[in-house]
Amino acid sequence: MIDGLLAKARDRLQRDVMDIERREDLTDEQKVSQIIVIFSTACAGIAVQPIPFADMFILTPLQAFMGTRISAIRGMPLSENQSTDLIKELMGVVGMGMLAQQLGIALAKIFFPIFGGIGTIPVVFGLTFAIGKLMDLYFVNKAAGRTLSASELKKQWQRQKAAGEAEGKKRESTIKNTKLD
Repeated sequence: MIDGLLAKARDRLQRDVMDIERREDLTDEQKVSQIIVIFSTACAGIAVQPIPFADMFILTPLQAFMGTRISAIRGMPLSENQSTDLIKELMGVVGMGMLAQQLGIALAKIFFPIFGGIGTIPVVFGLTFAIGKLMDLYFVNKAAGRTLSASELKKQWQRQKAAGEAEGKKRESTIKNTKLD
């Protein structure tokens, strides 16, 4: 039973994440959307754990890996280090809002260990969603020979973060109640 479950999970991971850029049954837009939702859900699920600040050390590498998958879909492969650098660059443009939110999440987990973790689902889903959307926007524009202005990136960040938080709110109970069996 366990072996079958692991094999099924491994096959799905291979198909839906590791080799997604090779799939011909989805458009590039569908592939990117699927990757963003998968990683946003995973990050939100991890953030529920009542360990302050620990998620920063887990979420950032996951978000960087999400960037490698998006870049592969867009035909511009990046390493995880390059993807991490791109996240830092984009976050430098959108400002300190993300840092303030991470601090707020950590404080909520300190003062409200159980409920603070649960309340982070829409926020972390939204942050990861916005990071994915911004990275995709960056790759699409780079492929077209365009560079986005700082004001356009900030505008898109706010828009995508709000959309991501709304989506995270819709998925909150599913994320909270997901079991690994």
